[in-house]
Amino acid sequence: MNIRSQKDAESFRSRVSSVDEDGSRRWVYATQPSGRFYKVRNYLAYFYLAIFFIMPLIHINGNQFLQFNLLEGRFTIFGKIFWPNDFFIFAVAFITGIILVVLFTVVYGRLFCGWACPQTIFMEFVFRKIEWWIEGTPAQQRKLNNAPWNKEKIIKKSVKQILFFAVSFLIANAFLSYIIGSYELMKIIREPVFDHIGLLLGLLVFTTMFYIVFAYVRDIVCTTICPYGRLQGVMYDKDTMQISYDYVRGEPRGKLKNKEADNLGDCIDCRKCVVVCPTGIDIRNGVQMECVGCTACIDACDDVMDQIDLPRGLIRYASENEIQSGQKSKVTTKVKAYSILLSLLVIFFVVLIATRSNYDTYIGRVKGQTFQVAEDGTVSNLFDAKIINKSNQDVPVDFKLIDVEGNIRIIGHAEGIVLKKEQMNKITFFIDRPANTLKGRNSKMKIGIYDKEGELIKSVKINFLGPFK
Repeated sequence: MNIRSQKDAESFRSRVSSVDEDGSRRWVYATQPSGRFYKVRNYLAYFYLAIFFIMPLIHINGNQFLQFNLLEGRFTIFGKIFWPNDFFIFAVAFITGIILVVLFTVVYGRLFCGWACPQTIFMEFVFRKIEWWIEGTPAQQRKLNNAPWNKEKIIKKSVKQILFFAVSFLIANAFLSYIIGSYELMKIIREPVFDHIGLLLGLLVFTTMFYIVFAYVRDIVCTTICPYGRLQGVMYDKDTMQISYDYVRGEPRGKLKNKEADNLGDCIDCRKCVVVCPTGIDIRNGVQMECVGCTACIDACDDVMDQIDLPRGLIRYASENEIQSGQKSKVTTKVKAYSILLSLLVIFFVVLIATRSNYDTYIGRVKGQTFQVAEDGTVSNLFDAKIINKSNQDVPVDFKLIDVEGNIRIIGHAEGIVLKKEQMNKITFFIDRPANTLKGRNSKMKIGIYDKEGELIKSVKINFLGPFK
């Protein structure tokens, strides 16, 4: 290959697939795929969509199965309430998620993007299907866009945009239910709209954002905006399993009728792998950051191979080393290390979730107070207790000293201490101890918090201040 032809072959790398040579937007008209991978992706997409819309309706013990109430700093995961002081659990989950993403990218490339990313699911299996249904094939879409504004164009474009906005509004409402809760959302919907005009305006802002993304931005999210897509290149190596064109088998390209005479490869240059690509790339050019791993090109190529009686797999999941050597990829030391680290983090995260207490307690002496000595020699300290009840029910409790002689006097709470559900409870109390039981200036001791059945739910170590001896 001479210098000029090599330069032309690599020219696609000088710009992203959504931009033409003159810098203008290159609109992608993708043909609807068909084949074994697309069928599986269809089922998975409908499964994901069902989970997305149904999950806010699932409640466990009165708590939504999954809710991220950023306004109140309260998160519900698997029906269990988490508060900002559980941040370390989220930190572990975040680190686990990063390792998971890196591991999958190292091993399988952008598998997540093509099979589970919300942008891909909504774009390819909701909005683009609406577009195919109303405007037809890519050729019909181009013809409609280039046509003058006649009755047909006005009707089709209007219906499409109205449906796009309506679906975006539905998605925005679903996201809102993950924040304020589905019950609260239903309550707001039933009330007069002018009672919640601020919320409605915010909802319309998010609806407009979703609408713009899926109606106009579209593939640019994957090729330019998404940070994961931009960073994937630094995670790849020659053992990464990705959607690859087998250039050893496929090159040189040419028409089927000239295959024997010109000693051509199996690629007949039909370009079907190009027209089905949702980001508009040519997978035969090699690894590109715009590839989202959706497998549409695999289905298109396999269909052509079946028609011309050649083996499938000219485009397939394969690593660079597999293409070059013809041997299956091996599990590398790096992949093993990532897998071990991921497993340890997942185990640690599960243990944290399973052992997390429903109560967070802080007990300390009231600031500015030392101690009081009664006429009978009893020494008193004034304490403040702050107890977060993370459960979804009020809990009656009692305070008791553990393994020390003394007495507790609660200030207020004449009818007993009740920890209000899902909030911080503040209790002020005195501890009275005989002076002869104290050892030095500071005496270590424990105070226990018991439920109404007398079971210890929390114990806290405190310092009791007394006079010098």
